Amino acid sequence: MNKFQEAFARLCLKPKAECDLPGRLRMKFSKYDMLPKEALPYLHYVRDVLAMLPGIQCGISLNLGLPIGIIGGLIGGLLCIEFGMSGFTGLFFAIAVGLVIAAATGWLYGLLLNRLKGSEMSVTTYVGFSVVSLMCIAWLVLPFKSPIMKWPLGNGLRTTIGLQTSYRHVLNDFLSFEIFGVTIPTGLLLFFAACCLTVWLFMRSKTGIAMSAAGANPRFAAATGINVDRMRIIGTMLSTMLAAVGIIVYGQSYGFMQLYQAPRQMGFLAASAILIGGATTSRAKISNVVIGTFLFQGVLTLGMPVANALVPQSTISETLRILISNGIILYALTKSGGANRG
Repeated sequence: MNKFQEAFARLCLKPKAECDLPGRLRMKFSKYDMLPKEALPYLHYVRDVLAMLPGIQCGISLNLGLPIGIIGGLIGGLLCIEFGMSGFTGLFFAIAVGLVIAAATGWLYGLLLNRLKGSEMSVTTYVGFSVVSLMCIAWLVLPFKSPIMKWPLGNGLRTTIGLQTSYRHVLNDFLSFEIFGVTIPTGLLLFFAACCLTVWLFMRSKTGIAMSAAGANPRFAAATGINVDRMRIIGTMLSTMLAAVGIIVYGQSYGFMQLYQAPRQMGFLAASAILIGGATTSRAKISNVVIGTFLFQGVLTLGMPVANALVPQSTISETLRILISNGIILYALTKSGGANRG
């Protein structure tokens, strides 16, 4: 038995109090303010993965520039706190502001991608990183006045901003109930289902079908009278807007928002999740989003304790997370590249 097998055996043979499945599920749906890094969210993470679907379908491939939309959602959340809103009013206000900002930035983003066809993945990566870096300066100079957001001394916004006074756990607590000691966030489930249904209906509308056709075969779509550039912009805008909604719901589930460098890797995690769910860089479905999210987060959840047992008191769990997410993307790109060359 090698070292890995011994570590996995020790994990499986731990006492019930230390290796309790309901306990690990509670960690997923917990109402605690701070969760360990291994306890990445399931359901409120789906929205960011769902944001990948329109981008893939419209032909821009994996939209690694999700931080553009995420920052729009963060600004909506900050304005909600600044104006003192709370509950569902604050949540929907933040979503509305985030959607407006994401729609505007998504339109500009789509125009940029139309000028750089064929290099979308490189462009989306660099644009996402650039916007995050630019906003690191903006968070220091934007004129927000709320003491909840500002540092006690000096200028700028805090790295982590609590949502206790605004919309923390609004969806999670709505119609929630417990079963076998696990809290089921009914409101979050309903919101997730509504998002998936909305995207599913859109993809089956006239515009959605035209967008998918433009992404699958641009030349044939143009020959049939479809404005390919317009469809790409619509898909990019929708992807960016879903990312804005996703980060707001993500924040209300955790109970806080994180600024500065926090949004930088969200696009890579979402791309990894949808790819492991069976999507490709050119085709994706709602089922790929749901299955991929649970598979990706399940691998991380079950793999982190094994990694920590292998190398105690280390940061190998974070390294493993990066290896898994980037490895999945690399594998998908090699497969799609090989198909194109053939």
